[in-house]
Amino acid sequence: MHGPCLVLAGAGSGKTRVITHKIGRLIQAGLPPQEIAAITFTNKAAAEMRERAKKLIGQPARGVLICTFHALGVRMLRQDGEVLGLKKQFSILDSDDVTSILKDAGGSTDAATARQWQWTISAWKNSGLNAAQAEAQASGDEDRLVARIMARYEERLTAYQSVDFDDLIGLPLKLLREHDAVRDKWQKAMGHVLVDEYQDTNATQYEVLKLLVGARGRFTAVGDDDQSIYGWRGATLDNLKKLPVDYPTLRVIKLEQNYRSTSAILRAANNVIAPNPKLFPKTLFSELGEGEPVRVVDCDSEEHEAERVVARIQSLRAEGTLQAEGSQHKEWKDFCVLYRANHMAKPFEKAFRKANIPYKVSGGQSFFDRAEIKDLCSWMVLMVNNDNNAAFIRAIKTPKRGIGHTTLGALSSFAEQYRLSLFESLFSNSLSAVLPAKAVGSLHEFGRYLNDLEYRARRTVGAEDARAFLSAWLKDIDYEKHIYDSEDSEKVAAARWTNVMDFCDWMAQRCGGQIDDTSGAVVAAETKTMLEVVQTIALLSTISEREGDQNVVTLSTLHAAKGLEWPHVVLAGVNEGLLPFKLEDDDGTDAMKTDDLALRLQEERRLMYVGITRAQRTLAVNWLRRRKKGRETVAGVPSRFIAEMGLDKTTVREDPREKIRALRAEFAKRAADSAEAHSLAEAARGAD
Repeated sequence: MHGPCLVLAGAGSGKTRVITHKIGRLIQAGLPPQEIAAITFTNKAAAEMRERAKKLIGQPARGVLICTFHALGVRMLRQDGEVLGLKKQFSILDSDDVTSILKDAGGSTDAATARQWQWTISAWKNSGLNAAQAEAQASGDEDRLVARIMARYEERLTAYQSVDFDDLIGLPLKLLREHDAVRDKWQKAMGHVLVDEYQDTNATQYEVLKLLVGARGRFTAVGDDDQSIYGWRGATLDNLKKLPVDYPTLRVIKLEQNYRSTSAILRAANNVIAPNPKLFPKTLFSELGEGEPVRVVDCDSEEHEAERVVARIQSLRAEGTLQAEGSQHKEWKDFCVLYRANHMAKPFEKAFRKANIPYKVSGGQSFFDRAEIKDLCSWMVLMVNNDNNAAFIRAIKTPKRGIGHTTLGALSSFAEQYRLSLFESLFSNSLSAVLPAKAVGSLHEFGRYLNDLEYRARRTVGAEDARAFLSAWLKDIDYEKHIYDSEDSEKVAAARWTNVMDFCDWMAQRCGGQIDDTSGAVVAAETKTMLEVVQTIALLSTISEREGDQNVVTLSTLHAAKGLEWPHVVLAGVNEGLLPFKLEDDDGTDAMKTDDLALRLQEERRLMYVGITRAQRTLAVNWLRRRKKGRETVAGVPSRFIAEMGLDKTTVREDPREKIRALRAEFAKRAADSAEAHSLAEAARGAD
């Protein structure tokens, strides 16, 4: 029970149930709950696992550590990061914060270039490399340049007492590798470790796992090599290959029964994934019956495809309404459209609006994740929590006010020495001993302005006063100029400024009355101060989480759909160049080396497999005869994966609108029959 175990859980085979039941068995066997850790990849998955464990095990489940890899990293660094020179109150930088610091470290104003550096540095960190190691193995001048920028970036992180997302794995690995006492402590605390979605682990996460479980190898890894679709962010199937080598007593258990999909859908999935090389061969099967055949539909264009999807949804809903007692009635939330890239959602959004079909878009950028909104939120968070160092760093640098990283580094060291937050340090009498008078003056000016802003926010009541407050604030910090100066495209800058105006209007509405976050309607007339509304900023992230309960059609990227399922699924735009994504240059030559091309194609095939296995009852696979490529329209070629599905009939040409017309006729006939029956009954009663 305790030894190394790998559970190969195929799509829909109940892997979360496996983990929760294993937790229960471990507790029954006498292992204290606080010595069990279950590690997942998303907060949502962790929350679901906690809920299931609580229902299955009851009160003891509260003692089990169920969290993401990154949350575990935070816990380890908060407890033991001081041996690495990291204070307990270190700040965690988000992606936009990192881009900003890299622009400064690389002497660039171009955000796109900084993001390229960011991706390269992230890949190095996920491979366990620091700046010096990256430069030592650099293959060209560009890599050497990025490695030097990485070194300056690391210096800034140290100065700011901050870490990025990758550090939450890399620094715990350094802790465990280089500090025996820390490693012994955590190995004793981890009686058994369970890892969900093991195929998505990267090289650094695997090393962390090995050091946590030690030579005893008390772990259970649950995953599926056929669903490994995150190679672009460092996930590697090598971790699956290493397990039998590193742990010779590894027990491998296969779960091949699917409890989600019909046999027709699973047959298509098994056929698609068959050409990929197998680490641990398996074939999914279902006892849910044959079900509806998988439909492959050719469409003339993106707009025609969207129209046919609308017709398909309307047809299936109308068909369900005719079922006996409405038992098969299909709600909007039963439907999902999946596609390879975010830009493919637009035609569906337009068609759904035209047809009055409610929908939500998943896998794209949330409004509150936009850089300009996060900039403003950092100021607001700092207003109500002066000790938030991450918000402090973002606010003081956005827009720039002549306070550079040298000043912030000295301020951070000072704050650490006297155990103060960065904001508290601004007004210390001793600060002038470590910083020049000009730098102290700039810091004091920022601190006084923030205090004044908090004072005014406390006294700003109602929507109109809130709009005036926000307008004056944006003018004071010259934020509009900051946006236009930071963008090469005036069109992009204008769109960002519009987002700022929308956000300000949203905030002002909440000062004027209580707003329902789902409908946007004013549900109470009570006014609030701006500071009271600002204090709810931390709740913004919960808005998107509640959207999952809405009765709407889902539009989603394939990557964002992993782990989810719907009764009725449409795979959109399944064309060469889209799925699989572009594998060759415009001149028809391979865009990468043969080995890289083969690995890329295998991952794209797994992505198709993931899409197919999201469907429970019906699946339609669409391809385009003509598709847009940039500003041109080119001939569309069906994806090679369609042929690999091995369907008897590769193309369905019937128009779903014909089916809708037939269903309407059936409705009318039933209504007429009902009226006739009613008349006969009335006549019978009259005869009596």
